[in-house]
Amino acid sequence: MPQTMKPPVRALGATELLTLLLEVSEQITSTLDLDELMKRIAELVKRVIDYEVFAILLLNEKTQQLRVWSSVGHPEETVRKLRIKVGEGIVGRAASERRSILVNDVRNDSTYIESVSTVKSELAIPLILKNRVIGVMDLEAPSTDFFTDQDINLLELLAGRMAMAIENARLYRRSLRQSRTLQLLNEISRELSSVLVLNDLLRKVGTLTKRLVDYHRFSIMLADEQTQTFNSVLTLRQDESLPDKTTVRFGQGIVGAAASSLKAVVVPDVSRDPRYVLINPDTKSEMTVPLLYQGRVIGVVDLESPQLGYFTDEHVRIFSTLAPQIAVAIENARLYERILRSEARLERDLQRAKEIQLLLMPGTSVVIPGLEVGLRFQPARELGGDLYDFLNYGKDRNVLTVGDVSGKGAPAALYGALAAGILRSLAPQRLPAPEMLRRLNATLLERQVEGHFVTLTYAIWEPKTQTMHLANAGMPLPLLVRRGSTRAIRAEGIPLGLLERTDYQEVMLQLKKGDLLAIFSDGVSEAMSPAQEEFGTRHLANLLREHAKRPVEEIVETIFTEIARFEEGRPRRDDQTFLLVRVR
Repeated sequence: MPQTMKPPVRALGATELLTLLLEVSEQITSTLDLDELMKRIAELVKRVIDYEVFAILLLNEKTQQLRVWSSVGHPEETVRKLRIKVGEGIVGRAASERRSILVNDVRNDSTYIESVSTVKSELAIPLILKNRVIGVMDLEAPSTDFFTDQDINLLELLAGRMAMAIENARLYRRSLRQSRTLQLLNEISRELSSVLVLNDLLRKVGTLTKRLVDYHRFSIMLADEQTQTFNSVLTLRQDESLPDKTTVRFGQGIVGAAASSLKAVVVPDVSRDPRYVLINPDTKSEMTVPLLYQGRVIGVVDLESPQLGYFTDEHVRIFSTLAPQIAVAIENARLYERILRSEARLERDLQRAKEIQLLLMPGTSVVIPGLEVGLRFQPARELGGDLYDFLNYGKDRNVLTVGDVSGKGAPAALYGALAAGILRSLAPQRLPAPEMLRRLNATLLERQVEGHFVTLTYAIWEPKTQTMHLANAGMPLPLLVRRGSTRAIRAEGIPLGLLERTDYQEVMLQLKKGDLLAIFSDGVSEAMSPAQEEFGTRHLANLLREHAKRPVEEIVETIFTEIARFEEGRPRRDDQTFLLVRVR
């Protein structure tokens, strides 16, 4: 093949050389885009040396391999696959020996690595910055003895400036990539924290991870301490979910190694690693990152690629940052699901307890000789701490009782059930109201529960004489409505279950036909408005007086309608029990 003619610009004088150096410096320092920089370098070199094949190979310091970053004239397949170790071939020798190497006839060089069959001569110039080789500039020509000493001198003069420009562009590209990665990690962190359903979270992790690492296969495996295994809960191939369920024993395979070492494990070639467990025949390289939560391994993230050496230090850094967030998100989702299950179970238990509590209480429709009875019981929660009961004192007497246990909810309901049970057990003795309260107080003190006590109104009704015998242990004063006026019955006493040797007084009411008597818990009079105002006993007394001639059930309904209007939809802050009787 005839030798290529060299352009006249190759013989440069001092002025021309200075001008060229200034132009080169301006051209290569005016951009931080690495791809654009490589293109400009190739064009500038082409102006002074009419090469046929040109490449800039950059050095991977970890693997000590040179990879083609920019090229002119090389086959695309060569550019994609070619990796040259430092010391191998003409390019590798230039990097190893840190000097320019010219081979006038590559056929006479046993180290020559052929990439284009027509090449006859080659010139390799190391790119050195701060005494560190960052790459090699390689020129090839189709004729022997193509490159001259002047070419070498010129390229060596340009090489230092090119090395600096390339390194600056690489640093800029790396900083942009890191900035984008940090932004993406921040975005992923926000998205992960917003998902609390475990299956949705796992799929979200797989989808978001794809934006950081273009994996071929992605798996999340969670640890099972009981079976001592890692079990796959999500497997994605590209973006497609796979149904396979993989199980790996603790300590087994790459997964076990990452979990045992508490750090990421990268395997560039799984066929050379004895720890590898063959699951996917397409896998050539693998990266496994443990998911640590409060010092323990809760699972692993496993990524696989059909390319050798696919996973890099940057991938490790990304996942070392992301893994703790994934672990926290998974634990939060697990906790949320446990809470949901617990709440569902608690809801079922409370509903059943509510049914049982209502079964233990008498119904609101009750028949008592000589009285018209109206009753409403509204707990503040699923279970109420108020209690009411109707007891039989033989053929000629009946008992009406309303009580209120301190606190609310299940503890108050249980303590109220205890008090009601004691009352029923003492009822056959037909004790006077003050003695009944004294006995109940003594029995509760024997079974004292810290922080709990009971207020109670105990009324014995004698229909023949139309007499009501009342004793009160800390309940709001009962209200009597007679002939258009309302007054409180002065029956007072200490709550039950607080003090020993407590005496209670009896108040005897001689009732008349048409009289109304209201016994209620403080949740009725202390109902609260949004303005933090109490409903009040006076408001209640006025309602009773205004509606005294209506049936008692209607009066009770009116009172609770008014309370609901007063509360304006606010949740009840206490149980509400209201018993209203009218003398027939």
